[in-house]
Amino acid sequence: MASPVVTPSSAPPRSKPPPTGPLPASHLGALPVLDYLKPEEKQVFERAYAYSAAAHTGQLRADGTNYITHPLAVAEILASWHMDLQTLAAALLHDVVEDTDISHADIAAQFGESIAALVDGVTKLDRIHFESKAEAQAENFRKMLLAMSRDVRVILIKLADRSHNMRTLGAMDESKRQRIAQETLDIYAPIANRLGLNRLYQELEDLAFRHLHPTRYRVLEKAIQEARIDRATVLEKIRAHIQKSLAEVGLTAEVTQREKHLASIHRKMQAKHLTFAEVYDIYGFRVITENQLACYTALGVLHGLYKPIPGKFKDYIAIGKANGYQSLHTTLFGPFGAPIEVQVRSRDMHHLAESGVASHWMYKSAGGDLSAAQKQAHKWLQGLLDIQADSRDSTEFLEHIKVDLFPDAVYVFTPKGKIMSLPRGATAIDFAYAVHTTIGNHCHSVRINGDLAPLSTSLCNGDRVEVLTDDHITPSPTWAHFAFTGKARAQIRSAIKRANQQDSEALGVLLLGQALRAFGTNPETISPSQWQKYSRATGHNRTETLTDIGLGKQLGVVVARQLLVHDEVSSAHTPGPLLIRGSEGIAVRMGRCCSPIPGDPIIGQIKKNQGLIIHTHDCSQISHYREDPDKWINVEWASELDRVFRVIIRVVALNQRGVLARIASIIAGEGSNIDDVHMIEDSGSAHTQLVFTVEVQNRAHLSRLMRAMRALPEVSRIHRLKNSSEAHTHRSQPSSKEP
Repeated sequence: MASPVVTPSSAPPRSKPPPTGPLPASHLGALPVLDYLKPEEKQVFERAYAYSAAAHTGQLRADGTNYITHPLAVAEILASWHMDLQTLAAALLHDVVEDTDISHADIAAQFGESIAALVDGVTKLDRIHFESKAEAQAENFRKMLLAMSRDVRVILIKLADRSHNMRTLGAMDESKRQRIAQETLDIYAPIANRLGLNRLYQELEDLAFRHLHPTRYRVLEKAIQEARIDRATVLEKIRAHIQKSLAEVGLTAEVTQREKHLASIHRKMQAKHLTFAEVYDIYGFRVITENQLACYTALGVLHGLYKPIPGKFKDYIAIGKANGYQSLHTTLFGPFGAPIEVQVRSRDMHHLAESGVASHWMYKSAGGDLSAAQKQAHKWLQGLLDIQADSRDSTEFLEHIKVDLFPDAVYVFTPKGKIMSLPRGATAIDFAYAVHTTIGNHCHSVRINGDLAPLSTSLCNGDRVEVLTDDHITPSPTWAHFAFTGKARAQIRSAIKRANQQDSEALGVLLLGQALRAFGTNPETISPSQWQKYSRATGHNRTETLTDIGLGKQLGVVVARQLLVHDEVSSAHTPGPLLIRGSEGIAVRMGRCCSPIPGDPIIGQIKKNQGLIIHTHDCSQISHYREDPDKWINVEWASELDRVFRVIIRVVALNQRGVLARIASIIAGEGSNIDDVHMIEDSGSAHTQLVFTVEVQNRAHLSRLMRAMRALPEVSRIHRLKNSSEAHTHRSQPSSKEP
C-alpha cells in the first residue's frame, strides 16, 4: 500500500530520471543512523535518498507533509533491523516507479538490477485492468508474495511500509481507514507473526484495532493505564522475588515485566466473554538467561517458588513454533491469588522472538548457514509457489494464503518421530500433503496413534500420524471439503483438474476419430503438419483441441473439416457408433435421469463443459435434443466392459422379520453388491417398500437378479427405477399377487 499522493498542479510532469548529485547539507540531519554500514554504502544510500526526494518533488501525503518523509520513515524502520544497503535503498525508492514517470530500467541503470528487482516486487500493478477491486488487491498480493518467495527482503520492505502507513492512517477518511486496517489485520499482521517479527506483529494488530474499533480501543487503553498504576508495586515485588531466587542458585538472568498488547486482550475478552477485570494475564514476566540449559534450570526455580497451574506449561524450545520462535511458557499461582504468566528464553531466543528473520534474511550472507528460523520461513515461502501453481486465480490464491497465515498451530509426529507443524484445524489429509504431494495424492487412510482413522480426522497436538497409500487411489472432490491448508486444497484441485483433462482428451480422440471416419479418413493418417496448420489458423494446439471436444466446447465434425481443409466435404460416409466401455472417466457420464446400464439402447448427449452424457433412448430429458444432430452422437455399448453399473430397484414385500436378510442373501448369491438400502414403511399396511442400489454388469445380470428376488414368497412386486428421485417420491401400491 503506497501512501496517498497529492500532486500540486504546478508540479511539472517528469519525463526523465532526476539528477543524482551530492546530497544537500540541509538533508543530512533527516537520515537515519547507519553506523553499521560501510562509508561507501552510506554514500549510495544518500544518493538513493537524493534521487527519491527529487523524484517526489511537489508531491504531498494526505496529511500535508512532503512525500519523501514516507520512504525515509520506511528506511528508518528497516535500518532499526540492521537491514543491508540494497534493502534500505529499495525502501527509499519503493514508490518512485508507481508514483512518477521513472521506470524499472531507470532504477536499474542508476542503482543496479538487485535494487530494481526489490522495488519491482513491492510496486503495485496499477497499470493493469482488473474486473474488480478485490481481484486487483488479490493480484497485487500474489505478485508480492511470489517476489517474497524469491527474496524475503521484499516483504520486509512491505511490512515496514505498512507499519508507517498505519502509524499515519489518521489523515484518511473513515472508509479507507476501515478497509486498510482490516487488510492489515487479515494479511500483514499474520505475515509478520509468520516470519517471527513479534514486535511488529503486535504493533500492526494494535494499530488495526485502534482504527477498526476506536471506542473500544480508548476504553481498554484507559483501563490498562489505570491497572498499570494499581499493580505497579505488586508486580515489582514479584519481579524482585524471582530475580533474587534465580541469583541464589547462581543463575545470571534478566527478569522484566511483560504486558499483553491491547488487540490480544480484546481478542481474549471476545473469545471467552470476559470483562476486563476478569482478564488476569494482562501482565506477566520474561526471564532471559544465557543459554538453553539455564532456561530449564530457571524453570525449575520458578516451579519451586510458585506452584505451576496444571496444563498451562508449553515447551517451545523442544518443539519450536513454525516461525522459529522458542521459549518456555508456564503459568503460576501468584502470591496474591492471581495467575502469573512467565516466559523463559535465552538471549539468542529473545533476539529471534523480537526480530524474527529480519536480522537474518533468507539469502545466505557472507557464507553463513541458514538459521532454524530461516529454514522454517524458507519452507513456508517455497510452499507459496506450490499454492500459486495450483490456484485457479489470484482470489483463490489469497484465500489459501489466509488459511496458512492462521496463527495457531498443532504439532504432530511422523512414525519416525519428526515433528511437523500444521495450522490448528488441519486434518489427516493436510498432513499427507505436508509430507509430500505424491503421498497426499495416493493416500487412502491414516493411522493416528496406532488406530485407523478417516482422512477427515482433525489432528491434535502430540498425535503420531502414519499415512497409508495405494497407487490406484486418486484425489476425490470430497477431499477439498475437509482439507484445511492452502497447499492441500490447491494440490487436490490440481490433481482433479489434470485427471479431468486427461479423461476429456481421451474422449476427444474418440469423438474426433469418429468424425474423421465419417469423411472417409483414417484418424491415424492425420499428420503433424496438418495439426500445425490447424494450430496456426485457430490458435489452439492438439491437446487443447481434443480436450475441448471431449468437454463439448467444440464439435468433432468442425475440427475434422478444418484438419482436412476440404472445400466441399462429402457426407456420404455414415459415422459408426462410438463404443462406450464405462472406463472413460468423468468425461463420459451416465445420465442420472435414466441410469443406463449395458443392454439398454443408448444415445450420447454432447453438453458444453460437461463432456458426453449417456441416456437411454426413451429418456424424457433428451426428447427435445433429438431433432438437433449437433447435440447428440450415436453410441453403443462395447462388447467388453471395464466396470459395474449402479441400478435402483424397488421391492414391495411383506413386513415380516428376516425379510431384508433373505433378500440381501439373494442379491449376494447372484454376484451383486448392495451399495445402499433404505426402507419406506406404510403405517397400517402389511407390506413395506425396500429400495436397493445394487451393482450389476449389464441388463441380463439385472434380469437374473430380479427373477431370483421375485421367487421369494414374501416379495409381491419388484421393478427398476430409472430416476433416483423416484426412490423417495413415488410410492407403489402393493398387490397380493404378481407374476
